[in-house]
Amino acid sequence: MAQVSINSDYSEWGSSTDAGERARLLQSPCVDMAPKSEGEASPGDPDRGTTSTLGAIFIVVNACLGAGLLNFPAAFSTAGGVAAGIALQMGMLVFIISGLVILAYCSQASNERTYQEVVWAVCGKLTGVLCEVAIAVYTFGTCIAFLIIIGDQQDKRRSASRNMPGSEVPTQPGPDRGSDQRQLESHFCFLSVVGTWYVTAIIIIKYIWPDKEMRPGDILTRPVSWMAVFNAMPTICFGFQCHVSSVPVFNSMQRPEIKTWGGVVTAAMVIALAVYMGTGICGFLTFGAAVDPDVLRSYPSEDVAVAVARAFIILSVLTSYPILHFCGRAVVEGLWLRYKGVPVEEDVGRERRRRVLQTLVWFLLTLLLALFIPDIGKVISVIGGLAACFIFIFPGLCLIQAKLSEMEEVKPASWWALVSYGVLLVTLGAFIFGQTTANAIFVDLLA
Repeated sequence: MAQVSINSDYSEWGSSTDAGERARLLQSPCVDMAPKSEGEASPGDPDRGTTSTLGAIFIVVNACLGAGLLNFPAAFSTAGGVAAGIALQMGMLVFIISGLVILAYCSQASNERTYQEVVWAVCGKLTGVLCEVAIAVYTFGTCIAFLIIIGDQQDKRRSASRNMPGSEVPTQPGPDRGSDQRQLESHFCFLSVVGTWYVTAIIIIKYIWPDKEMRPGDILTRPVSWMAVFNAMPTICFGFQCHVSSVPVFNSMQRPEIKTWGGVVTAAMVIALAVYMGTGICGFLTFGAAVDPDVLRSYPSEDVAVAVARAFIILSVLTSYPILHFCGRAVVEGLWLRYKGVPVEEDVGRERRRRVLQTLVWFLLTLLLALFIPDIGKVISVIGGLAACFIFIFPGLCLIQAKLSEMEEVKPASWWALVSYGVLLVTLGAFIFGQTTANAIFVDLLA
């Protein structure tokens, strides 16, 4: 491999030393990647992680699958039917997997361990700041979507309770406060994945054996226009976006090698594709053009199996909201401290007051916007464009800059091919971001 010279000193904006918090702020809660001191380094490899290949696949699947699953049947309807939806997902999967591999390559080249640190080190200050701002906005928008989902499922559960006198909505048992926090996080990760698979299984079963009172709307067989196909892209980007969490997962592996990582992300994306396609196809064929942006809202309130699916979704959202809030708040905090040029060690006294204020403002704003934007599809149409930035634009820029940093007098054909591919990623990502964001603002939000 050619020698790569990448400037990994991204602390040039101010003198903040908040890397300790940022080093773990966007990793999956399932990832065990505690920093090692010099005395704790494992024999032969001081940076060796503890995550097996199979464990890494599970973590990437967990990071990929989520509440965005509920919007996939509506995305198939928007795209113009089953054929268009499948073709769109299969076409984008190549870029999604390649972006994950590019990030791992740049992580090795820059010796950084999180997404935003890789972008800072490889692409410089301006792109790094834009990346952190995008992460903050993305996590904020996702928290809004989560609150909308909770409201949707609670509305249906209350409706079911009114239709069944004497019934009570079961409450979930509280966590064992004496248990280890890492063990609880692993349990929540497992329940989140199982819950997602359960939702998919219920949607497939309900398509095969539908309830008598359910009547599908028009079943589209072709796209209304090319613009309609592009309008389905935000949901796909939002659903497959696990790139921000991928860099810590890669660095937590026992064998953090590009070839091994390529197999991990390919297997994980195939699993996610099967889940999303099963949900999208069966949900769309069950309800047709009449499908709700939150597909579970289309089912009868009295259906017990669907009620369990709603409970799983609520559990997944409730456990994901605090993690996303922490990610967003930590990025905002890092930007603020870097702008002020104040090291973390000198800001301990004011940090607690600022953290409480940030948390209150974050929660109240997301709650207020969730009340005024009751359609999850409208939120996903906005943050889906940002997801395209994490999947296409930033990995493309990292690939271009990494190859430009290689110290070779004669550039081989593979070098030009990779640079061209990076340009393609940036161009495609910019188009998706611009088109979906403009459509979301002028059609979904201002209509």
